[in-house]
Amino acid sequence: MTETQAIQAVFSAVVDLDIDAVPGLVQTALQMGVGSQTLLSQGLAAGVRVVGERYENGEYYLTDLVLAGEVMKAGLKELNPTLKPEESSLSGKVILATVEGDIHEIGKNLVGVMLSAAGFEVMDLGVNVPAEQIVVAAREHRADIVGLSVLLTPMIGQLKAVLDGLSEAGLRSTTKVVIGGACTTPELANQLGVDAHGADAVAAVRICQRLLGAIATP
Repeated sequence: MTETQAIQAVFSAVVDLDIDAVPGLVQTALQMGVGSQTLLSQGLAAGVRVVGERYENGEYYLTDLVLAGEVMKAGLKELNPTLKPEESSLSGKVILATVEGDIHEIGKNLVGVMLSAAGFEVMDLGVNVPAEQIVVAAREHRADIVGLSVLLTPMIGQLKAVLDGLSEAGLRSTTKVVIGGACTTPELANQLGVDAHGADAVAAVRICQRLLGAIATP
């Protein structure tokens, strides 16, 4: 097996959602001398992007997208210890959190995996996260984007609490805010004055890439 074939094997396993094969294939490729960053970009990340495209085209379903996230995690578990800071091609920092009072996380976790695959540095604060904690994390990490998930309608008020907190901290003008979740809509995003609404994980990646471009070229 050549290095190119080793990379292709990882890529194909991700696209085929073969979670059992990915860790071993990653290790094999590393042992053959394939660079960590090359394996990440051309193997794992490229595979996840194809899964996202197939989801958008109706070839894959939500369960497949969720499984792709787990496959990516399995590969990254083997790859992360070999990645050096200088090899990272991170394109921006994103804070993710499910707002206080809500413990749903599948969608948020998937967004995190997809953003990581796209080259973003992702800090996932978890679920049931108070507004104050989100604001503190955004300030400490100098986040470019804050992604907020909420699936329970009674917790929509927590979105405004985060927005108010970011404004009071002087961060709202420099930090983009994206919302998502079953009870969110583009209309709600406009009403709250956030920067975007993401319908799913694939859309979230494109939104964050667009917003980051706006940050870089005001």
